[in-house]
Order: sequence, then C-alpha cells, then structure tokens
Amino acid sequence: MKLRIRSLLKEERVEEDCEQGAWTKRWRTWLAGVLLPEHSRWVLDRDLKRLDQLAHEIKEVDNRMEEATREDVVVQTLRKQPGVGVVTALLLRAVIGRFDRFRSGKQLSRYCGLTPRNASSGKRQSDGGLVAEGHDDLRAALIQLAKRLPRHEPRWQELHARLRKTKPANVVSAAIANRWVRRLYHEFVPGLSRNRGPA
Repeated sequence: MKLRIRSLLKEERVEEDCEQGAWTKRWRTWLAGVLLPEHSRWVLDRDLKRLDQLAHEIKEVDNRMEEATREDVVVQTLRKQPGVGVVTALLLRAVIGRFDRFRSGKQLSRYCGLTPRNASSGKRQSDGGLVAEGHDDLRAALIQLAKRLPRHEPRWQELHARLRKTKPANVVSAAIANRWVRRLYHEFVPGLSRNRGPA
C-alpha cells in the first residue's frame, strides 16, 4: 500500500519536501495538502484510508497478542530485549521453544538460518550468503530486528558502523542478527559454557 502511494506521487511528479521523512504525522499533513488531479486525489485518499484501517487492525492484533502472552515468562523475558516486539518474541518462542535444547549459540544461530555459508575453493574465500536451513519467517524477523538494533544499543551501532565500511547492508544485518542470537542463547542458558556444555 505504501509503495502504491509513493508510486502515485512519483507518477504525478510530486516533489516530497517534508524534512521529517515519509509516513510521519507531518508528512501525512503535507500529503493532505498536495494538489493532485481529481482522480489521483481520489485514489490517494482511498489508499490512505485503507492504510489507516490496516494500521488499526494491526494494532488490534498486537493488543490480542499482548493479552495472550501476558503470563508467558519466556515471551516477557524476550520482550525486555531492546528492539524486540511481541511478534518477534512470539515467533522466537514458537520456533525455538527451549533454548537449552541447543548445545551452543552457534548451533542455535544455524537453526535460525543466520550462519554464513562456506563458499571457499582452495585458497579462494567468497561470501556464499546464508545457509539454506532455518525457518524463513524467523530468519526474516531476526534480520529486521538486526536493522533496528543499532538504534537501540551502542554495541550494535558500533558493530554496524565497523562492518558497513567493507560489507553491503544486507550482509551487515545478517551478521548482527547472528551475533544477537548467539548472545541471546548465553543469556537464556547461563549454565552452559561456549565449548564444554554444562558447567
């Protein structure tokens, strides 16, 4: 829906001059005053109305999920992590279940589909993307989380800035997600060391 609206503005050659960026309240106010041909204005207003309805439905679903998980200790603990919302927490809970069923953070990261694939040949090393294994929805949610993390914690901001000097944005997000999942494992399973299993 948002892409359709931006496409319509581009088609009508409307220059976006709101400093706060798209989809802010100020941008929506600016959008309401944009002069458009009658048909384009009708299409834009209809799409904005649908977008508002969709946002309302999403809010209702979020509230239902909040209510359903209020007593779930794992979900509530996950929600305390910076950047983790109810959807990501529920997805982690549903797909991973018990963190202690994995022997290491590396194994958990591979299960989530966040481990880099080895694409080396002889002395040549190349980036082969991520492993094919893993839960697609969970991987997507964790990569989206990794894009938010630098705004919440300095450690991820520093890692993002360092990796971004030499890596594409999607590779950086996958690397942050990988490290975040490994760290999460050690928070949820504190009795396990990195290599030796139970302490």
